[in-house]
Amino acid sequence: MKLNANLNWKANQGILLPEVSVNLKIQNNFINIFFEVNEPKSCFCLQHNKDNAPCYEDSCVELFLMNDSNEYLNFEFNALGFCLAAKGKDRFNRVPLRLEELQLLKRKSSMQQKENFLSWNLDVSIPLAFFRNSQKLIGNIYKCADKAETPHYLSLFPIDTEKPDFHRPEFFREIFTNK
Repeated sequence: MKLNANLNWKANQGILLPEVSVNLKIQNNFINIFFEVNEPKSCFCLQHNKDNAPCYEDSCVELFLMNDSNEYLNFEFNALGFCLAAKGKDRFNRVPLRLEELQLLKRKSSMQQKENFLSWNLDVSIPLAFFRNSQKLIGNIYKCADKAETPHYLSLFPIDTEKPDFHRPEFFREIFTNK
């Protein structure tokens, strides 16, 4: 699956945007996500090197998932695989995951430079138990870099807002059905 830019958002207009693809599957009680990112150097930013840092400021891929509850989990990974994660009903009422919980995530990243682009991959496995082994998960997947020279905001599913706003469960769509 490829992530798309909302070209109605002013932040995405008139710039060369990253290309992002993502592959998802459930296997061995994990949600496995593989991201491939190819982005112009002006879109790349990497400042944080620990979990629960504001990874969305860096070149970041994000996975927001909700089961049958009214809370969603968001996982925000920078290009090195460091993660900011939280759960809650909306952007204002978030509870960060503890470092002990983040240690349950499996992460592997790689990066290479190609002329004026940086390419990086991130392979992540999230325990399905975080979602109480739900049969169905809805959500969205994102790419951003708030503090890059060229900030940008991409999503798998459209978000109908005036400005980029990823914390909008009303725009989540089905990601997984585990039958």
